[in-house]
Amino acid sequence: MDSIVHPGTAPFWIALLTVAGLGIVELVSVLLGASASGLIDDGFDLNGPGDVEHGLLGGWMSWLNAGGVPILVLAVILLSAFAAAGFALQGFISQFREPLPLYAAVTGALAIAIPVTRWSSRGLAKIIPRDETSVQEQADFIGLTGTVTLGPLDQGHPGTVRIKDRYDNIHTLRAQAVPGHVIETGASVLIVDGANGLFQAIPAPAALGDDLYSNNGG
Repeated sequence: MDSIVHPGTAPFWIALLTVAGLGIVELVSVLLGASASGLIDDGFDLNGPGDVEHGLLGGWMSWLNAGGVPILVLAVILLSAFAAAGFALQGFISQFREPLPLYAAVTGALAIAIPVTRWSSRGLAKIIPRDETSVQEQADFIGLTGTVTLGPLDQGHPGTVRIKDRYDNIHTLRAQAVPGHVIETGASVLIVDGANGLFQAIPAPAALGDDLYSNNGG
């Protein structure tokens, strides 16, 4: 075992084993007719109203693009990048001196893995469909309310909005705010327009926002 786990690499082996474990959990859940990734996304409310701790966590996860890819996928990307960066860092350093202490190696690997995760998840979000259980026309989403999962929404780079449709299916839409509005992550919005896969949103009126949170169990 000592010949495999070289000094200063234990955390990175743990990360790899965790990735393997997550893959097994997802495979078993799919075979049982469910999806661990979907269940985690539905049960892990990053942006619950009025919760400061969740709001801070939600902002951090949104920065990593949790709203663009399922949380389980995000975790796999982060852990894989962390492990790869750690092995590479320790391997390079070992050519010239003793391996870095664990705290230094972990800090360095995280510094590399976090931006890599953000970049990779944004790329995957463009090609991985998620939470789409039925094909619908874009017009079907007009008039629905949702929650900003990747923001803030303004007139620049699109963010994402999590929507429950009329059939209780969950969708993640690319969206911008209507001119004159800036909508923060975690806020409820009303979809008012859309074209070519990009939607326009405004802050949801108070009554609609209350209905949205009550429907989501908030």
